[in-house]
Amino acid sequence: MDQDRIRRAVRELLLGIGEDVQRAGLSGTPDTVAEAALEIYAGYGHDPEAALEVIEGPDNLIVLRDVPFFSTCEHHLLPFFGTAQIAFLPAGGRIAGFGSIARVVDVLARRLQIQERLTEEIAQALWQRLAPQGVYVALQARQLCMQMVGGREIGAVTLTVAARGALADGSARQEAVRLLGGDR
Repeated sequence: MDQDRIRRAVRELLLGIGEDVQRAGLSGTPDTVAEAALEIYAGYGHDPEAALEVIEGPDNLIVLRDVPFFSTCEHHLLPFFGTAQIAFLPAGGRIAGFGSIARVVDVLARRLQIQERLTEEIAQALWQRLAPQGVYVALQARQLCMQMVGGREIGAVTLTVAARGALADGSARQEAVRLLGGDR
């Protein structure tokens, strides 16, 4: 990441909105934002599939609920955050460590995103790396751009879903949805 470029851009933004970049409360802001960007956008340069630790296990339905994520809307550069609900039906004894599935969510969320694409990318990473019978991913989020800009839909929650294979429809999907809380 180009820290100097980020500092200059933040300084220009502050000047553009009419702030005094020399005042006590703002003089260090370009440095602080550039430093925070290293963590906020840490997903760049990392392969989400490589984050998946493939291990051997039974071919039973696996469900992870309420995996937290934080991301940044690529349209407004404002945060959106929520939880990921993930189910997959393994094939050939190929499962993944639970922590590594959460890392996939984190790697992809720490990029400029839209929720719809983030949901698809998580499902695709699991589908590609694990070659399961099926994958189901649902993201629930609060979009600060929806709450702070335009219509200001305070408290609105968005839900996006991506599914592959045996969990795209039918009884296996119904079971996954039931285990994920029934309303996803």
